[in-house]
Formats: sequence, structure tokens, C-alpha cells
Amino acid sequence: MNLSAFKAYDIRGKYPEEVNEELAYLVGRAIVRYLAAKIIVVGRDMRLSSPSLANKLIEGIICEGAEVVNIGLCTTPMLNFSVGKYGYDGGVMVSASHNPGSDNAFKIIDKNVSQLSDFEGLNDIKQLIQTGFKDCINKPGSVLEKSVLNDYIDHIKTTIGEIGPLNVIADYGNGVGAISASPVFKSLGIKVNELYSEPDGDFPNHPANPHDAVNFNDLISQVIKNKADLGIFFDGDADRAIMVDDLGRIVPVDLLTVLLAQQELAIKKSGKVYYDLRFSKVVPTLLKQSGGIPVMMRVGNPFYKKVLRENGGIMGAEFSGHIMFPENYNMDDGLFAALKTMKLICQRGKKLSELIDDVTVFVASPEISIEAKNPATVFDRIIAAFPDGQQIELDGVYLDFYDGFISVRRSNSEFQLIRIRIEAESAEILQYRLDKVKQIITEG
Repeated sequence: MNLSAFKAYDIRGKYPEEVNEELAYLVGRAIVRYLAAKIIVVGRDMRLSSPSLANKLIEGIICEGAEVVNIGLCTTPMLNFSVGKYGYDGGVMVSASHNPGSDNAFKIIDKNVSQLSDFEGLNDIKQLIQTGFKDCINKPGSVLEKSVLNDYIDHIKTTIGEIGPLNVIADYGNGVGAISASPVFKSLGIKVNELYSEPDGDFPNHPANPHDAVNFNDLISQVIKNKADLGIFFDGDADRAIMVDDLGRIVPVDLLTVLLAQQELAIKKSGKVYYDLRFSKVVPTLLKQSGGIPVMMRVGNPFYKKVLRENGGIMGAEFSGHIMFPENYNMDDGLFAALKTMKLICQRGKKLSELIDDVTVFVASPEISIEAKNPATVFDRIIAAFPDGQQIELDGVYLDFYDGFISVRRSNSEFQLIRIRIEAESAEILQYRLDKVKQIITEG
């Protein structure tokens, strides 16, 4: 059995070489045993392989005697909402998120609406599959078809409240985002011009992948053409949304997080804000000024959900766009983050571009991926090359400077890839540090 699809936060890979119906069936059986589950909710995205994978997953679950609540085509936040709202023992979303249509994946959620990772749960499920299973139990479970959209809409409306009039463009990239976002926007009276709202596993217009800036071209063009207040780019399963401001600029998640946290702190006065180590150094400074308690975290969205649930806090945010609020079951939800951003613009009475400029202090690179010739020695060589940087041991190498940072870490899914993000007080210093780090990684 090929189990190479087991990654850091989900089970993901090429279909059918790595992720296929045989694996789906075994994953279904293993999930029931690991979670000791009696009821599991299953949802899927629009990928061409998702229906058959979901069906085999369901077969495995009922084979072990558990009941399945099948919510069908949905967003990942709708799946997570179902676990939290109805108190199910767990859930599985069949979706490879922003990956190409040739990929697929299983995202596994426990009863606390936390996503399993290799630190908690995924390795146990992998071991159960390797051990093997006997025949199905004598009394298999059953399947209930259920729609959760109306309850999800009611929850969002109640939590968000009213939002003033804005000119908004939304790009769904033919993912599943429009399934929930379109009716929520309509229900809240928000007029939104929509791009590529029809779910299509072939991604005929552009990938629903926010990691590649070229995929934003159509959205940016429409924002500028229509003089919109906000552009929203949803990833494939809609657990993330990246914003475009009124000037057509992609909004950095770290700076948006500061603004959203300040908005929350204006009401709650104090509380923890969990943020990604790749965030700008201005983030903790501004959070403290607003009464917040900044907590730097390693990369990996499951960690943020867990600390929010166990330790409390105002919000959590990861640089890739996963933004979580406790009033929304601590889950990452692109639509919820977009609505919070709309409310921010209305309540602050300024353009989003102006708000972002107000909190922009340093210059920073995007996160860059480079293949390392000798990844085992990269970290030590980078530390030696920058003796003036204070090392923070959290995730890979993090070197703290008075005027920025260097973050270098290994990819959680591709061993040879090294992820880099660097910040500095000037473009010249940034380029110097970036060139030096690149040279160390590629030389081996």
C-alpha cells in the first residue's frame, strides 16, 4: 500500500497514484477506530475524483459500524461548522484545496473542530492502515444525506451582523467558495460581482491557488476597472481568502491580521493573538499598543486552532491565509475573514489601501521556495553567515534583527524544498540578505 500521501496536515497526493479509492476506504475505517466515532460527517469539493473517493470513504466508515452524515458538495468551513454545530465525533473533507485538479486529499477533523496533523492523529491513522483490518462488523452503519447551508448562513449572519454598502469583487476560481459565499452575501444585502463561481474540477480559468500571484490578474483587473472597495480571492475549498485592496494590491495577511485584531481589541480590550513567525515585526508592536498579547507560533494551521480552543484568545492567523476566530468554532474560513474585512472598512471609514499603508513599516519578500542541494546542513550554515541575528528556535531557522528577520524552514511536504521569507528596513538590506540566503541554499 502506497502511503506517501500522508503529509503534515492531511493525506494529499496525485490521483490515482497516491490518493485513490482503495486508500479512501482504508482511511474511512481507520478514522472510525482512531476517533472512536459513532457519527462522522463527510463532505467533498468539485474535483473530478472527489465523488468516487467520498463514496469509498463512506463505505469504509459504515463498514466499522459508524453512521455517516453526508453533506455532499460543500466548502471545508461548512464541513467544520457541521462538526461544531451538531456535535459530531469528527468529519472528513475530500479536497486538495489549492492544489491542481489532478490531486486530491482527505482533511480529517476531530470533535473539537481541530484538524489532525502528523503531530496529532495522522500517524496513528497511518499505523492502523499498515496493521490492516478484518472483515466488516455484522451491523454496518447507515448514511444520512443532510444540507447544512441554511444553518451555516444563519450562524454567519448572527455572528457578523450588519455590513454597510461596499463595491466588492469575488473570484472563486471555479472552486466551491460560491456555494456558501453567494447566498451569505445575498442574505446580508452585500452586492458582489462574482468571477468563476461555477464549481469545475478542471479549473478552466485559472487555478484556485493564492500562492501564485499570476492567478490574481483577473481579480485585480476587475477591482481597478470597477473601482471596487475590495477584491476577494478564494482558494479551492474556501478555507482561505486573500484580499485585494482598492488600488489592486494583494493585501499581506500579516498586516490585515493587525487591522482585524485591532478591531477586535477595540471591543474586547485585551486578549491573545496567535501569529505566524513569518509575520512582520511590526505585528507584535502594534498589537501590544492596542492592548493585545501577541504570541508567535510555528507554521501549521492545526496548531492555531488547538491553542485558541485550549488557551483562549481573540484570533489566530497564519501567513498563508488561514485566519481563525473563536466565535466561528476556531476554524479557518475565508468567507468569515472576508466579511470581517468588509466590516473593518465600513467601521473605520477609510479605504483598505489607506489602512494597510498605516501599518506598513518594513519591506519584505514573499515566501520563496528553493530546492536545496544539501538540506541537512542549510540551517547551520545560515546561522553562521548571520552572526548578528538572534536565533529563535521555533520552526527551522528564525534570525531576529532590530530591523527585520530571516525565516528559513523546510517544507512540510517536500523534503528538498526550503521556504524563505525575509524582512528588512530597506529594499537594499532585504536584497542583500535574500541573495546571501539563496546562495547558501543552492550551493550545498
